[in-house]
Amino acid sequence: MVTDVDFTSMISEEEKEELKAELAKLEDEISTLRQVLAAKEKHLIEIKQKLGMSLMNELKQNFSKSWHDMQTTSAYKKTHETLSHAGQKATAAISNVGTAISKKFGDMRYRSCCFTVLTLRRSTIKAFLSGLH
Repeated sequence: MVTDVDFTSMISEEEKEELKAELAKLEDEISTLRQVLAAKEKHLIEIKQKLGMSLMNELKQNFSKSWHDMQTTSAYKKTHETLSHAGQKATAAISNVGTAISKKFGDMRYRSCCFTVLTLRRSTIKAFLSGLH
């Protein structure tokens, strides 16, 4: 369990005053730096506008660079290689299934054709034999 420790009892009044002064000085510096940063960001935007650079162009450039950087990582290359290999295997398997189905339909068509021929011959023979009586 974390407890708050009262450090104020451990330091002298003089040190407290020095720390308070340092704190105020740091807060002022931070405020000044924020103002300077805001002014510089505004100036940056103005320059970019004059050069015809827009936020969308920057986003596109950043995306392109990030995409390129990602593609050059070993993890991406390994994943790409694995998925590519899996895709090739899946394509081969689907092709084999398609060939088997086509063969089966061909066999069925052949059998159906043979059945039709045999049925016609049987009908012809019946008709012939019935004509003899």
